[in-house]
Amino acid sequence: MVVPHDGAGARQARHWLADELVTAVPPALLADLVAVLAELVGNAVRHADPLPGGVIQVGWRLRPTPAGPRIRLQVTDGGAPVGPRVRPVEPDAPDGRGLHIVAALSSRWGVDRDGLGQSVWAEFEPAGRQADPVGTDAFDEPDLVIA
Repeated sequence: MVVPHDGAGARQARHWLADELVTAVPPALLADLVAVLAELVGNAVRHADPLPGGVIQVGWRLRPTPAGPRIRLQVTDGGAPVGPRVRPVEPDAPDGRGLHIVAALSSRWGVDRDGLGQSVWAEFEPAGRQADPVGTDAFDEPDLVIA
């Protein structure tokens, strides 16, 4: 999905994700997915340049497994001078907790860069499953792709 590089785009992405996955994942997982997508799109709007055309690309992959769905969210933007990173935040700081939320709710997250920009992704394993080590892509051959 392509959304505008603004708050309306973040709202569109959240609603689209929720509408598409409402019957595919448990409600608690859907709430986590929506929260993480909101953080990733919000960070792209606040901190990164848009892709050509003033947009951000949002997508996800859902791979059914016997233990439950494996999901990867991805937000692609035009990149920023400083890459996304978890940073220390004081308790009374008004912002800076977004990637802490992403890290806490997802199984793992990371950033891929290419000549056009960057993609920030977060993966969710079925309950009780460990994520594969970073550097392996459990989503090379998804059974179902929604994006």
